[in-house]
Amino acid sequence: MPREVLVDAFVSVNAVDLSDHVASVTVTTSEDLQEATVMGDTGKRRLSSKIRDAQIEVEFRQDYDAAKVDATLAPLLGVETAVAVRKSKADAVSATNPETRINGIMAEYQPAGGAVGEVHNLSVTFQNSDGLAPVRAVA
Repeated sequence: MPREVLVDAFVSVNAVDLSDHVASVTVTTSEDLQEATVMGDTGKRRLSSKIRDAQIEVEFRQDYDAAKVDATLAPLLGVETAVAVRKSKADAVSATNPETRINGIMAEYQPAGGAVGEVHNLSVTFQNSDGLAPVRAVA
């Protein structure tokens, strides 16, 4: 049984590689389901609407230097941008290192937060925004 440990993921936002500031990343893809249960069914029946969606959640370690986290993300609030994620930054895009790409939009940005003595973290979510299905590239 294959097992993997995520240790060097690639995360690009607006063509800026922010991988060295990523603490965690989650890619979620989904498809809307429509209930189609009819009389006589003894359980729920569902059909796919074939409408796909995706969101990418990233927890960053905040950095205010030029071309880093804040400089990249702050201007993107409410703006559609390209986001790409793959499990290994060092390896090329392939069947064993697929890359998920979306044009996403960030609805909120919290540039500062935390308590005394804590690492300054920043969580953002990019939601698919262009009406196109997420791309899962393997080459």
